[in-house]
Amino acid sequence: MVYRHVLAKADYTDYSSGSVLHSAPGFPAFPVRLASEVLQRALALRGGGAPAALWDPCCGSGYLLSVLGLLHRPVIGSVLATDLADEALALAEENLALLDPDALALRAQVLEERAERFGKPSYLEAADSARRLADGLARDGGRLPAEVRRANAFDREDLAEAVEGRVPDIVITDVPYGEQTGWLGAEGEAGVPEMLAAVASVLPAHAVLAVTTRGRRVPLGGVRAAESFKVGTRAVALVPAGRFTRLRTG
Repeated sequence: MVYRHVLAKADYTDYSSGSVLHSAPGFPAFPVRLASEVLQRALALRGGGAPAALWDPCCGSGYLLSVLGLLHRPVIGSVLATDLADEALALAEENLALLDPDALALRAQVLEERAERFGKPSYLEAADSARRLADGLARDGGRLPAEVRRANAFDREDLAEAVEGRVPDIVITDVPYGEQTGWLGAEGEAGVPEMLAAVASVLPAHAVLAVTTRGRRVPLGGVRAAESFKVGTRAVALVPAGRFTRLRTG
């Protein structure tokens, strides 16, 4: 696969999981270059120039949304993270709180204090990263409105309540794939197609679902992707939400 938007490799050290952004066992990170490429493809497919309202219904640690918010603040108006697991929600709240220059500056101070206390240069390096991220976020638009809510990604009533008062127009998610993460609850047996249909049911038809998973392709349950590609072990599919509606009513 040839990248269309992120043509050159870059140094994404500042976005490393467990450095400035918080991490925990069982919550994998996501390739930053691929995340940027997927978002930009989703924006192009959605069309229009309005800032995106991003939603990750399987947010885990919130790493994916946090990275995108820091990288692409000018084209993002808000982010919403939902999940069912308590640990995921707590970690996502910590990470999404860093989509604020003041919070990043405070994070840098904490990291500097740890460097002095423990004598570890890695903390000083992370503090420098936090200050660079704070400067970039302040330059590109400042604090990004972000919210974390509990919702079962298979439960349409839960999802409708989670997005109440919002109109997400890009869903971007790396769905659980059973290696380090998995579905929580019996509904997970229904798999990715049912989850995507539930998410699409609370979206406007023009919204775009950008989904990644491990494997050869993203299972869509008979819905045709507008775009699909593969990078390494991850498959990616981009689908307008209206295609799920037409499948149910056709």
